[in-house]
Amino acid sequence: MSAPPVVDLPIEDERLAQDIASGLSAVEKLLRASVESEDAFVTEASKHLIEAGGKRFRTLMVLLAAQFGDPSAPGVVPGAVVIELTHLGSLYHDDVMDEAPVRRGSPSANARWDNTVAILTGDYLFAQASDLLADLGPELIRIQAQTFSRLVQGQIRETIGPREGEDPVAHYIKVLADKTGSLIAASGRFGALLSGAPADVEERLSRACEAIGVAWQLGDDLLDVASTSSESGKTPGTDLREGIRTLPVLYVLGSPDESRLRALLAAGPVAEEDVEETLSLLRGHSAMVQARAELDAWVNRARADISGLPDIPAKHAFLALCDYVVERSG
Repeated sequence: MSAPPVVDLPIEDERLAQDIASGLSAVEKLLRASVESEDAFVTEASKHLIEAGGKRFRTLMVLLAAQFGDPSAPGVVPGAVVIELTHLGSLYHDDVMDEAPVRRGSPSANARWDNTVAILTGDYLFAQASDLLADLGPELIRIQAQTFSRLVQGQIRETIGPREGEDPVAHYIKVLADKTGSLIAASGRFGALLSGAPADVEERLSRACEAIGVAWQLGDDLLDVASTSSESGKTPGTDLREGIRTLPVLYVLGSPDESRLRALLAAGPVAEEDVEETLSLLRGHSAMVQARAELDAWVNRARADISGLPDIPAKHAFLALCDYVVERSG
């Protein structure tokens, strides 16, 4: 069973579309094989999130980046699997920390079994990723280690919160860049390196992919406020109910006025009876305009790097993805 790409990305070039579809299928096959264990329970737990679906966004980034070299190079598919295993392993751990009952529409591993099983399964996926990585060479191992360091530091920063005197918005953006952007940046770098793309192309792809990753998360912030459930597949105001201070909320809390909206948000999790009022006030607040401007700035940063890439179909696919990130946010 192959997974679809993250978005219904219109790839106009037929050959590129076929290459990406073939690559996704090969990654899916190796991904499933890489978590097989002699212990049937370990295999079952490891495949739990794989079989729950997911859009393989990072896999798509690896495969598109590989187009700037030799996309059929032998390390490209294993490299994409390393990235995906790292992402999946982090999700097992995230669900434990967040006490999440559901992931990708199915019971989370910690809900189906318990926290210990979820944590150890995540560790197992990291180990399997390292096993594959060992065959890709020391440079890739170092990139993975540095990326993993950023992932962990981002999670720690998010858990602890901004230090006294630190700008909450700057802290929040740094968390997004480390927790989300870093692995997507590594996806672009892996694809470029493993395909033998030139060094300047590798750098551009890494920076562009990180910026796309941050912009995608900022888009989620906007969607939680602006969308309807039918548009996003997610109940609007979920972050408000959970007391998550996303970028629009941080902008409101950083304003000097003592408005009704600021009072509702400052209390932490918004009570169910106040969610609709809070959403209505937030939708009309200048904080949404500020948050959109920040998303646009990250997308433009990505576009600037992509514009300097060789003029091949993959370049236009990356630009189309930038357009999609903006459009999906409303």
